[in-house]
Amino acid sequence: MVEKILDTAGQKGTGKWTGINALDLGIPLTLISEAVFARCVSAFKDQRAQANSLFGKTIPPIEGDKAAWVDALRQALLASKIISYAQGFMLIREASENNDWALNYGNTALLWREGCIIRSAFLGNIRDAYEANPDLVFLGSDPYFKGVLETCLPAWRKVVAKAIECGIPMPCMASAITFLDGYTSERLPANLLQAQRDYFGAHTYERTDKPRGEFFHTNWTGKGGDTASTTYDI
Repeated sequence: MVEKILDTAGQKGTGKWTGINALDLGIPLTLISEAVFARCVSAFKDQRAQANSLFGKTIPPIEGDKAAWVDALRQALLASKIISYAQGFMLIREASENNDWALNYGNTALLWREGCIIRSAFLGNIRDAYEANPDLVFLGSDPYFKGVLETCLPAWRKVVAKAIECGIPMPCMASAITFLDGYTSERLPANLLQAQRDYFGAHTYERTDKPRGEFFHTNWTGKGGDTASTTYDI
């Protein structure tokens, strides 16, 4: 029956509103945002058919043990779901702090168990995580969820890498693992980004060899002035 359903997904706006809230509050809600964009891509049915013919795209068979791949997919899905909840609670926490709501995050998780599309077998584990540490910033830092993520990580990487290799769109799982890789990296290539911002917009930058909160500007070309743009973060 599933194969007979047209591959164009609709939406009512909940994901869009959530993505807008995340952008407003500066929270990297990458998985839910990619899910919304994936629905948008699916709506371009006629355009996709034309592009498929233009590029002559074919997806080769996935070689290897089918049962092993199915279990790898299970692990990749589980890990991605954890990241989705982790990002969601990062957004909820930021909204709570910005609006002085003083939300109980454990009770928030349990609310979804009754009559809501947002359900999961590990909602109780989320409650336990926030009861153990009400100040928990990233759900993946909780011992239980950290253990699951670390266990699933090899299969997760294998699935996403194979999907990219074969041309299978997997935006949500890919964005989830990319987020985790970025979030767990002490140093990111954003230093190059900030240098570029200072080059083209004189937006200044901080230095690794100076205290945080001190900002600097470089006359990169030797032809400009020393005037820097105001330092701000939207």
